[in-house]
Amino acid sequence: MLPEIKLSVRNLVEYVFSSGSIDNKFRTATTMTEGTKAHKAIQSTYEETDQKEVFLKTEIRHEDMNFVIEGRCDGLLFRGDEIIIDEIKSTSRELASIEEDSIPVHWAQAKVYAYIYANDTNRDCMSVQLTYIHIVTDEQKKFQKRFTFHELEQFVLELVKGFYPYAQLMYKHKIRRDKSISDLPFPFETFRQGQRKFAGAIYKTITEESNLFANAPTGIGKTISSIYPTIKALGEGKLERMFYLTAKTITRQNAEEAFSELKNKGLVFSAVTITAKDKVCFKENTLCQKDYCEFANGYYDRINDAVLDIFSHETFISRATIEDYARKHTLCPFEFSLDLAFVADAIICDYNYIFDPKVSLKRFFDEHKRNSVLLIDEAHNLVDRAREMYSAELTKKPFLTLKRDYKGSQLSVSSNKVNKYFIEIKKKCTEDGQLVLKELQEDLVELIDEFVKCAEIELLQPAKLDDQQLLLDTYYAATAFVRTSKIYDERFVTYVEADNQEVLLKMFCLDPSYQLQQIRKRFRATIYFSATLLPFQYFMDMLGDSKEDYTLAIPSPFAREQTEVFIQPISTRYRAREHSKKQILDMLARLVNSRQGNYLIFFPSYQYMKSVYEEFRTAFPDIKTIIQNNSMDELEREQFLEEFKEDNITTLIGFAVLGGIFSEGVDLKGNRLNGVVVVGVGLPQLCLERNIIKDYFHSTGKNGYDYAYTFPGMNKVLQAGGRLIRSETDTGVIVLVDDRFLTPKYQNLLPVEWKDFEIVQN
Repeated sequence: MLPEIKLSVRNLVEYVFSSGSIDNKFRTATTMTEGTKAHKAIQSTYEETDQKEVFLKTEIRHEDMNFVIEGRCDGLLFRGDEIIIDEIKSTSRELASIEEDSIPVHWAQAKVYAYIYANDTNRDCMSVQLTYIHIVTDEQKKFQKRFTFHELEQFVLELVKGFYPYAQLMYKHKIRRDKSISDLPFPFETFRQGQRKFAGAIYKTITEESNLFANAPTGIGKTISSIYPTIKALGEGKLERMFYLTAKTITRQNAEEAFSELKNKGLVFSAVTITAKDKVCFKENTLCQKDYCEFANGYYDRINDAVLDIFSHETFISRATIEDYARKHTLCPFEFSLDLAFVADAIICDYNYIFDPKVSLKRFFDEHKRNSVLLIDEAHNLVDRAREMYSAELTKKPFLTLKRDYKGSQLSVSSNKVNKYFIEIKKKCTEDGQLVLKELQEDLVELIDEFVKCAEIELLQPAKLDDQQLLLDTYYAATAFVRTSKIYDERFVTYVEADNQEVLLKMFCLDPSYQLQQIRKRFRATIYFSATLLPFQYFMDMLGDSKEDYTLAIPSPFAREQTEVFIQPISTRYRAREHSKKQILDMLARLVNSRQGNYLIFFPSYQYMKSVYEEFRTAFPDIKTIIQNNSMDELEREQFLEEFKEDNITTLIGFAVLGGIFSEGVDLKGNRLNGVVVVGVGLPQLCLERNIIKDYFHSTGKNGYDYAYTFPGMNKVLQAGGRLIRSETDTGVIVLVDDRFLTPKYQNLLPVEWKDFEIVQN
């Protein structure tokens, strides 16, 4: 039996006819919705005997493969003895610029449909029509050609021939992959305590198409324990691909290392890492236009050869590998990573590529979702990230500026209406310049919708201003605002903050659980895991659990004796911080004098940290100290961590911010880290947003203060403390500096391994 390759008509023609450049000049954001309307508008003019959205399917044998090709043609028109395939294309381009043969891939798609229909109905010839419609003006332009069945057949056979090398490569990879997975042992001689249980729970969850919330402590090998069973399930045909989602670069590197371990054990598997565009761009400015960037110019002419090249020679495709091949083939490394991800077995990427509505990658993977699994590492980070993904804000100033810059245009009129709205809403604010509204401000949404349409018309014209960046930025903010308005419900509020200079209005997502749940439903299974997914109920509420979901809490594999825990019961509340500094200095001096080593001390704010740091340096100039800056790049972060050496002969103290870049995802094993000090209980700063969250959850019957402040704060504390013990041989000391740690609430939130503590006498 021949191997069967299933593919859509669109994927077939877009692969074979791949050509042209990346040219990210302005394109209207309403193309998808307006395009659907345009399609329906044309289809509504069809005659009664015509058919629309006609499903067509055929099988074609080529060499040692059987290709199953299917798709839906927009229209099947009957005009006497003539039958016409109508392919509708909506566009924001001026129709005058589109000639009959301007876009060969459009003809190719229609001709494949014509071939399938002619083959099914034994027709000698078919007519093919391209109907272009402008999404703003509704103007139409049509082209028509007539082909014999023989011409169509030869054309389609050539298409399949052009696709064959790629299909053959992917098929051979799948055979080798599945064989290697079948033979794949666990990469280590033994399972750590809790590791087998965690891996087994993930395999069971995938098999049953369910979801899992797992608190998996540091030290059990969460990364390999999640990836290994998922790969095993993939090899058994239970899924087609996996997404490993992270919030931080360091966690992505951990995933890459896990795949590398498995490769060393014989795994054949394609895994691609997607890195943010601005981080991988080869040019000084991230400007994706063919006239500026040689890596964008002619990109689609070269992409097929590059994909064949990299998949013929590589399996684990990291950022460095992508950059090497991108330079070799003169390709944009970011777009190259997306094209590779489309056919990879595993994708390692940030949360936003799946959950953020502003990122279009989700649509890119639509056809794969149901057969995909999400592994969400450090899932505690997803709560606040999701809140921002589903929120949207606007400010007054840009609309006032646009009103003036585009005077005499509809854009100016529309901008003025929005500006006036901001003026009126400011009048409703309290004396401290704040206003909270539960209901969706539909009148504002209508004004913003009108602004978007006017901005699109302006942006599609030759530029009137040398710099259109303000208009572009405001346009994108406005489209995000309209998009958010469509999901606005009782889990949102709208708030306003105003001062003499500016007015800000934000649709704020208080509870992202429903939105996360809706996206999660499209995938076969979702695994949320973290070393600090505690309290369980809080995170399950916030991430959108259901009754059928599994939970798993694995105890720490480390002995209590490995960690000495101390609590220094002093007040670190804002008003007491000046007074607390001397007590913290004395405690640090006693700590480092009693045990030489490397220490990290975390503070709740930069200001507090710098103040203690400066006084410590003055009091103890002989002790080496380093401090976190508030805008460190990756190189500076690495240099900071490199100071924590196994063989340091003097004491080192690193001053860092709680909840910052060094308080999670940092792996300092052995004597690289001997102690962690956490100052404060990590409460988020008092602000309007947190108070709104508090009031909302209080209204739902929960402890609003805990949901807004206590739990997010304690999570930072747990993450910071988790930097200390990373292996069975590590030992060290944790000092928790705050009197609140001795209260019943915080005692209940301490992990079991921290509850055997000593109190430091002040």
